[in-house]
Amino acid sequence: MVERARRGEDWRVFGLEMVVLLGVALVACGALARRYPIAPALLLVLVGVLVGFVPHLRHAQLPPEVVLLLFLPALLYWESLTTSLREIRNNLRVVVLSSTVLVVATAAAVAATAHAMGMRWGPAWVLGAALAPTDATAVGVLARDLPRREVTVLRAESLVNDGTALVLYGLAVGVTVGEENLTGWHVTWLLVLAYAGGVLAGGLVGLLSWQVRSRMDDPMLEGIAMLVTPFAAFLLADVVHASGVLAVVCCGLFISQVTPRMTGASTRQLVVPFWSLSTTVLSSALFVLVGVSAQSAFRALASTSLRHALVDTVVVTVVVVAVRWAWTYTTPYVIRLVDRRPAQRLRRVGARQRTVSATAGFRGAVSLAAVLAVPHTLRGGAPFPDRDLIVLITCGVIVLTLLQALLLPAVVRFARLPADDSVAQELQVAEAFTLDAAMETIDATAAELGIGETVVARVRHELDKRRKLVSAAGAVSDPVVQHDDQYTSLSLALLARRRAALLELRDAQRIDDIVLRRVQAGLDIEEVRFSRANLAE
Repeated sequence: MVERARRGEDWRVFGLEMVVLLGVALVACGALARRYPIAPALLLVLVGVLVGFVPHLRHAQLPPEVVLLLFLPALLYWESLTTSLREIRNNLRVVVLSSTVLVVATAAAVAATAHAMGMRWGPAWVLGAALAPTDATAVGVLARDLPRREVTVLRAESLVNDGTALVLYGLAVGVTVGEENLTGWHVTWLLVLAYAGGVLAGGLVGLLSWQVRSRMDDPMLEGIAMLVTPFAAFLLADVVHASGVLAVVCCGLFISQVTPRMTGASTRQLVVPFWSLSTTVLSSALFVLVGVSAQSAFRALASTSLRHALVDTVVVTVVVVAVRWAWTYTTPYVIRLVDRRPAQRLRRVGARQRTVSATAGFRGAVSLAAVLAVPHTLRGGAPFPDRDLIVLITCGVIVLTLLQALLLPAVVRFARLPADDSVAQELQVAEAFTLDAAMETIDATAAELGIGETVVARVRHELDKRRKLVSAAGAVSDPVVQHDDQYTSLSLALLARRRAALLELRDAQRIDDIVLRRVQAGLDIEEVRFSRANLAE
């Protein structure tokens, strides 16, 4: 009894140590990334590798089911909510081909390479399927500063290709273990079920979530409903043996289109910071886990020599990267031969610019979770062939492909990507259009509400001032912009003085902490409004 209590106490201390370690690593890596030109994700992987050298902490592992069923739905859902559906439609052919044909080609190339190096066909296909998909989290973190079209295509590809890869993975594991029969019709049925079932499950949960949330007027309850949505979509798809990944992505894309019509400002102020913080922590934990797993894989290697395993890892990495480069520089020319429409010509991307897409084939959480979920034994009780080697190669490929992020700034400079000011232009159009719409209806709206002329004149003046500021488009020499800058600076300075005065009241015991927090919340809203307006301009 005493021994059991002691073990429980040890696990509680261990859990606290890991939480503190992850938090410190997040802050430290973020600070270093601001000072030096290196992505925080790479630093977090390094932290994970270093953690593996500490005997007390090296056993920090997450069950693969946790990554697939807890981390992945949340991360994919947020990526789907924050991507551009319009850009996905415009580049749908590229996204579909990259998330299906490229995945199969990569899996086949890796499997053939692994088989040539001595691995049986079953385990080789397991390795190929695990390494076939790019990772949405890694792409979102490491390629977020690219122009909108490149980022959207890369994110959409990484969101959808997991479904194809996991079908191949499940089939390869089943055949190797002895639970699946490999026939053309069976493979086709699994793919159709995965995609059609995933789309239907995601759409159904999205519709249900839309109907439920549209009837809510409590931001907290709506936030909870939003939190449950991706897991419900994944669960429904999993029940019918469809692609949970695709269900979450479709649900997120659908919700991204209907949310602006049903969600109020209070709900957005609550859920957006929560999801941004939560997904940052989850993705950072996954990068640390990649480092820990890579270190553990080296220690656990028993089926072959370390030298042989390292050579295999490098060779497989070269194959993964080479297949993506070959795909990037062959399929566009095939499409050009088939489709000569003027609209297609406008979407063509030059050879230099395609180097960015070829370099951004990062692997990550899905690959890691897949190989960690490989069973240890076959149906007859024999050990799963080369399991330790598969885990080590996968971890090594993940780390090596993430290291490509170090080359990304140089590749972007080489690519000479055209300046992408489309977001800024559309932002100006949106602000001007909405302001014009408000000014056109101000008299009718005021009459409907019974508002006096004095208030109408004041509001009209504010709208007119904002409209002139938008028309100036941030020109520093424009008097309107200069006036607004001075107005913002003075307002922020006075807000700081109000905060100081508020603290003086609290310190003098003239107001309670509860009152301080309520007044401070109002000041925060004003400060954020001024800061965001200043940043946007």
